Amino acid sequence: MKKISLLIAAAFLAGSGFAQVKMPAPSPSQTIKQEFGIGSVEVKYSRPSMKGRQIFGDLVPYNKIWRTGANAATMIRFTEPVEIGGKKVDTGNFALYSIPGQDNWEIVLNKGTSNWGVSGYKESDDVARFKVPVMKMSSAMETFTMQFAKMMPESCELHIMWDKTAVAIPIKVDVKDKVRTQIEEALKGEKKPFWQAAQFYYEYDKNLPKALENVSKATEANPKAYWVWLYRARIQHEMGDRAGAMESSQKSLQLATEEGNDDYIKLNQDFQKKLK
Repeated sequence: MKKISLLIAAAFLAGSGFAQVKMPAPSPSQTIKQEFGIGSVEVKYSRPSMKGRQIFGDLVPYNKIWRTGANAATMIRFTEPVEIGGKKVDTGNFALYSIPGQDNWEIVLNKGTSNWGVSGYKESDDVARFKVPVMKMSSAMETFTMQFAKMMPESCELHIMWDKTAVAIPIKVDVKDKVRTQIEEALKGEKKPFWQAAQFYYEYDKNLPKALENVSKATEANPKAYWVWLYRARIQHEMGDRAGAMESSQKSLQLATEEGNDDYIKLNQDFQKKLK
């Protein structure tokens, strides 16, 4: 009896010692977060490696639902409503599944955020489904990788890459109405954001008269801001006022020279060459 007890104790100690050993994860997890629009997009996934294996069509079968990585299902989180793959999706967390094919993949956003891999997946929980074309890469990506690319104020792409296969998921967001509301409300206040308003009306709203009105008020509020003067010159040029554009650029050049800002000195010199 005593001998058996000692064996049990030894096994327990050995097991406890083994449990304390931390080993590298074969498919380490990664979280990527991208500021986007006036919110963010976050992706959590696990990253298996090729290790000499044939990937798509073998390790990852074609035309079958896939967890889009390893271990638990890949998660994607939006802090504001988006349009992804042409489908409108509200804020929240979603499982990001995919169905790889030779020519295109079907991307699936699903409510099953507690699913382990594809276990527990229900098609009835799908929030959006859409197809994206397959792109072939010239060199192999050893480790499964996801990254954000082609970042623009209202659009970006989520790239999925492994082996020599890549797909790009288009994501869009509409920020114009939200920013316009903020700008119009802030302009009613004591500290008026003329500079931000000029940028919004010029770059987003494409309202040149309003952009010029606000950038002019911004130069009045901060007459030594050479970057604002050059911005005003560009708006005036686009409105067909070459003389006004030259005058604003010369003011910007003068101020930039006084500040010793070589970047804006060159920007103004190059801009004025286009006006002549």
